[in-house]
Amino acid sequence: MGTTYSIKINEADLPFPAEKINADVNDILIDVNNKMSTYIDDSELSLINQNNTQDWMPLSQDLHYVISEAILISELTQGSFDITVGPLVNMWGFGPSKQSQEVPLEADINEALAGIGFQNISLRDTNTAIHKLKSDIYIDLSGIAKGYGVDLMAEYLEQHNINNYMVEIGGEIRAKGVNIKNHAWRIGIEQPLTKQRNVQRIIQLDNISMATSGDYRNYFEQDGIRYSHTIDPRNGRPITHKLVSVTVLHESTTRADALATGFLVMGKEDAYKLALEKNLPVLFIEKTDDGFTESYTDAFNDYILEQ
Repeated sequence: MGTTYSIKINEADLPFPAEKINADVNDILIDVNNKMSTYIDDSELSLINQNNTQDWMPLSQDLHYVISEAILISELTQGSFDITVGPLVNMWGFGPSKQSQEVPLEADINEALAGIGFQNISLRDTNTAIHKLKSDIYIDLSGIAKGYGVDLMAEYLEQHNINNYMVEIGGEIRAKGVNIKNHAWRIGIEQPLTKQRNVQRIIQLDNISMATSGDYRNYFEQDGIRYSHTIDPRNGRPITHKLVSVTVLHESTTRADALATGFLVMGKEDAYKLALEKNLPVLFIEKTDDGFTESYTDAFNDYILEQ
């Protein structure tokens, strides 16, 4: 996944040596990578991407579930989250193809736009399989697979009756129970700063997941204009609005991960309206001339730790 992971567990909860947990979790994450990575040429997903046919292709249960969840969030966010956006991400120089980071030609953007769209993916639930309505459609799960990995780690711990834990992959988190001080897990949400790390908010998590998406560290500049790595699948260009960070809480880290990306693309006004409609706990941070402003849904307020 190109990132780190961590697990914190109360020592009293350990049913066996921590080394076994480490080995088992490594096996779980290696399996996720081998199914969902676009950086591994022979991963299950890479082989699907390389198959330029419109035939039905067998799909593992794991990959079927994650793609199904991705499509659900795509529909919910009206295409702001789209796992087929990879060619555009590559074109702007932010993907695994390592293309140079420069503004593409308008004609190239429009051509790439014509070749994407989550609507071009069809799934079969019985004898799980996938069918690409456009044979060259390219699927990238980098906006959702980390969250799924966190869910699998948490599921593994709970299967072994470990119910006080915090698990994290690349900043996507799930926490349950209490920490070593017998408090609910306290998590800091960063200010969206490029060159330093400060805490914007501290929240408490118990039996819920948290995912944050931001556009403030991965970008390039050309002719004095800043281009974010967050590409809007609807127009093929980096986002330009003032929303720079979104934190979503959800019982599923898989969904929180995808929703955070989708909301960041949507922009504050539309995303806030949808979050209220679905009663989702969400924190929005926008950039202003004087710094940052934050706003959050009523559902998010319940998790804020007063400082």
